[in-house]
Amino acid sequence: MNRNIAVIAIVLMVPLLAGGVIGYSIGRTSHASQGGTTASFEGAPFTEATPAVQDARWRDSTGEAIDGSRHNAITRTVSTVSPAVVGINVTEVRQYRYRSPWGDDPFFRQFFPDRTYTERVQGLGSGFLISSDGYIVTNDHVAGNAKEITVTLTSGEKFKAELIGTDPVADIALLKIDGKSLPFIRLGNSDDVIIGEWVIAFGNPFGLFDIGDKPTVTVGVVSATKMNLRAEEGRVYRGMIQTDAAINSGNSGGPLVNALGDCIGVNAVIYTPNQGSIGLGFAIPVNRVKTVVAELKKNGKVERQFWTGLEVQTVDDRVARYFGMDQAEGVIVSDVKKGSPADRAGFRVGDIIVAANGEKVIDGASLMATMDDAKVGDTVKMTVIRDRKTTELRITLEKR
Repeated sequence: MNRNIAVIAIVLMVPLLAGGVIGYSIGRTSHASQGGTTASFEGAPFTEATPAVQDARWRDSTGEAIDGSRHNAITRTVSTVSPAVVGINVTEVRQYRYRSPWGDDPFFRQFFPDRTYTERVQGLGSGFLISSDGYIVTNDHVAGNAKEITVTLTSGEKFKAELIGTDPVADIALLKIDGKSLPFIRLGNSDDVIIGEWVIAFGNPFGLFDIGDKPTVTVGVVSATKMNLRAEEGRVYRGMIQTDAAINSGNSGGPLVNALGDCIGVNAVIYTPNQGSIGLGFAIPVNRVKTVVAELKKNGKVERQFWTGLEVQTVDDRVARYFGMDQAEGVIVSDVKKGSPADRAGFRVGDIIVAANGEKVIDGASLMATMDDAKVGDTVKMTVIRDRKTTELRITLEKR
């Protein structure tokens, strides 16, 4: 669903197609000495007298068929993945409160009282099947608050979908439709993503899926990995895959796949400062999605109401000088609750936390951003300066 959470989600766009395609020199066999790979038409040399045939099958010197260099890893992946992509239409019931323009004036309030009203809001987005029995992944901001969800397959079939669970923090929702032997996308390994590799995004921009019963496809490359974005409306986007992307309203929740057809991310965010494409799109890494989906299948939600027993303050210049630090970075522990997870982990008042799970802690806000992405049961490794020496402590997050 479209929500301005600083951004909308995405489809990728790059004008070139490659994917392992060899450049062939198509021409007379006598030109082979000019370089390239010669080709023949079903074994016969190509000459100017050979008529053009629309569906001709060409073969290079290795005997492999080529079709005018049009088929490549990108086109094969699109053909394989497209049937598992779905269009999602949702209906939300939103409640609004009208406040009297006359404030608390008792005379006017009898004529213009406050009132509450509800409104049905239509929205759309994208999603993709992850199992043959009908489980579908999309964004929380697409379907997390939906009262009615309709899923359209590339076959043209429409299904009413059930919301199995949703995690607003990770911006992932899990849906289920009744079906058997449905096409689905393989989930890859987002830790193995290569910067610069081809990626393909599928989606339902502006509801175009409903016109042709097929997703829109755009192509790009991985621009960067492990990108941490500013939290918006309680959503935490960390470790994101950055890709050059066009702005297409309605592409939220669609899959980002590599040239092998493996899903490596869920399209979620695109920066649009000028309401046009600037090539800054982001996808939620699929390894994070796997963890969230497993929790949603089991419990219908991800439990994030944890506590640590730590109270901290941002290190300022005065504290940095006192502890002999080169610069004012990190947070200093000001209190440790007795019997808390932090107490059991060995934290002491005066400890300075400078990193959490390998991410640098600049101030209290950066530590909170890391912790907001955690859930009950996680163990967070923190790098601590104590007595001017660096040590590591591990704290297990417990339900509040």
